[in-house]
This record gives sequence, structure tokens and C-alpha cells, in this order.
Amino acid sequence: MKLLVTGGAGFIGSQFIRYMSAKYPEYRIVNLDKLTYAGNLDNLKELDAKANYEFVRGDIADGGEVRKLIGEGGFDAVVNFAAESHVDRSIEDASIFVRTNVLGTQTLLEAARQAGVGKFVQISTDEVYGTLGENGYFTERTPLAPNSPYSASKAGADLLVRAYYETYGMNVNITRCSNNYGPYHFPEKLIPLLITNALQDKPIPVYGDGLNVRDWLHVRDHAAAIDRVLHGGKPGEVYNVGGHNERTNLDIVRFVLTRLGKPDSLITFVADRLGHDRRYAIDATKIREELGWEPSIFLEQGLAETVDWFVDNRDWWTKSRIGENNHGA
Repeated sequence: MKLLVTGGAGFIGSQFIRYMSAKYPEYRIVNLDKLTYAGNLDNLKELDAKANYEFVRGDIADGGEVRKLIGEGGFDAVVNFAAESHVDRSIEDASIFVRTNVLGTQTLLEAARQAGVGKFVQISTDEVYGTLGENGYFTERTPLAPNSPYSASKAGADLLVRAYYETYGMNVNITRCSNNYGPYHFPEKLIPLLITNALQDKPIPVYGDGLNVRDWLHVRDHAAAIDRVLHGGKPGEVYNVGGHNERTNLDIVRFVLTRLGKPDSLITFVADRLGHDRRYAIDATKIREELGWEPSIFLEQGLAETVDWFVDNRDWWTKSRIGENNHGA
């Protein structure tokens, strides 16, 4: 199989490439990434010498470039991770998110359709469903109700993917995951931000009362789920991917502080984010029953390993560009 992975220098995309390269050494993988602030080729240094891996710098919204790459590439599948993904940044400027997440996805879809690519997998997010109350779970039948410009742009991309299945009969799948965590996570998101701030004895900003609930999924488990969807997903279907690890943001912050031996006094509550979703929770029954996937990494184990990775890899995260408005999830 020959794969085009877009956004493969980012956190989740690079994990997927490392996972697939190790599991399927006979596969050929081309990584198309624009290398914006969150893209980091250091995430994939171990693959530089491999003949079956190739990096191409480019923009998924550049129609000419994408048509040429896909038209001449002979790809069996496209897996689209490329996206602007930070909610705070989308609140400041939504236009970048519409261009990359909506136009970029449509550009990839059309190029893949014209080239006769056999499979298109869109990597989405549970945020397209909006927010939950104290009870209940998102299923694949939950109506889309995005509350931020970021999640609205991802919902728009998902609808385009669905339209290409319904209109053109393309073999597509959409995965919608809960919050990911793990090594190589860019330090503007909650977990890497709080780890790196704590290591420097800097204040840890927490939105509102800190009781917003997220379902946490280790990035390695996410890569394994995408592998199952790529190889076995039914055409046109959506698959939710969750970790069954619901915790409040304060739970996560206090776990990390305890792991690092740092005081709770580092916690600094800040004004709540605009349109801040209160709770996300995924029902992953469908992917478990249809494709046999379920998470294998318990949160406490995976989070402890993640904290230790950041402790041991200070050079990696100190070189990363950390944005100014970093307040977590």
C-alpha cells in the first residue's frame, strides 16, 4: 500500500506515521505537511533513513500542488490529519481555520477523486458535536453542533467528506476522537503546557473553575484505531474513537503536579474561554464491535509516561514555539 498522510509532522499525524512504518514496513508513506508552527520534523527523525518514507513540504489548500502530487503519486489511500486545531487561535482569527480545514479538505477530496484513490480517511474531532451535560455520550448519530470556529471548520470538512461519498461514491471514512495526549505534543495544549510550565515553576493557567470534563485518549491508541478504520472501515461510515477516561481539567493538572512534586499554588484560574464546551464524552461502541478496536493504555499509566517523556526531552519542547494565549482545554 502507498499512503499519503497529510499533516504528518504534527502530534497525531507523526505518531500515526511512526506506528504504520513499524507495523507495515512494506508500505510506502508520503508525508505532506506545510510545517506551520505546530509541525516538527524532529518528530520523525527516526524515519529519515528509511527508503519507504518521503517528506513533501506543501499546503493542502494549494490546488495545483495537491493535484500534481496526488495525480502522479499512485496512492492507494489518503489520511488527512492536516488542520489548524487550537481553539484559542480560532477565536482570534477564524479565517485561517476555514482555509485549511474546509478548503484544504475539499481540495484533497477532489484531487483524490480525480486520481481514483481507493480510500480517504478524514481525521476529525468530538468537538463537532458541541457540548454534553452531566450525563450521556456522543455517538455517531449525535447531531453536529459545533461551538467554536475551530470545531465549526472541522464540521464543515466532515460534511464535505460525507458529500463526496453520497455524490460521487468515494470510499471515505471519518474518525472523531476525544482529546489526545502523549509524547511529542505541541506545548500549547493543556497537558504539555501544564507539564512544561510546572517544570519551569511557571503559573499553570486554568480556564474558569477547571471542572470542564474531557475524555482522554493516548495518541498510540488513536493511531491503532485509524489503522483499523483505514483497513476495515465500511465506506461512508463515521467512527468515534474514545479513551473511556473522563476527567476534569483540574484532575489532570493535579495528577501532573503530584507526579512532578510541584505545589498546587502554581494553578492560576483565568477568565473562561468564549463558548467553552463543558463536557465531552465518547461512545466508542461502534468501532469496538465492527472493527475490534479498544483503548489499551490506562490514563494514569499513559499520563505518567507522558510526564516522564517531557522531563527526559527538554531539548525537544524548549525548541518548540509556544503561543501566548495558552490556557489549556
